Formats: sequence, structure tokens, C-alpha cells
Amino acid sequence: MKREEYIADEIVVKRAKAAVEIALEKKKALDIPVIVYDRITQAIYQENRDGTRVEVGKKMRKGRYSEQIGKEA
Repeated sequence: MKREEYIADEIVVKRAKAAVEIALEKKKALDIPVIVYDRITQAIYQENRDGTRVEVGKKMRKGRYSEQIGKEA
């Protein structure tokens, strides 16, 4: 592939965000619960169509993957 044929990073991010929005709207239309991660509380929730949230789990590890590997070695 030539350099001119690549897609810019901004366009890739824009398309990825749009794909996620479409998937969420599709799940809402089909009345399928959505799994959401809350960065503030670091918990995983199941969000129903009526807006109710049920906590499914918590974040298990802290730090980045490379930091976790460094501690084990």
C-alpha cells in the first residue's frame, strides 16, 4: 500500500466512535441490556433500556499491563 492510501488516525477514531454508537442504539432498539464500564467508580454495570443499572463486577487489577508484568518478574 502506498502512503496516500492510508486513512488518517482522526478518521479511524471518528469511525470507531460512530460504530460503537450504532451498536449501542441497535441494542437499545432490540431491548438488549448494555454492559458499561464506569471509569469514576471503576465498576462494570449492566444498563437496561429503562435506565436502571445493575453492578456486575469491579475492576480486578490496578495499573497498566506493563506495570503488572514488571511487578511479577
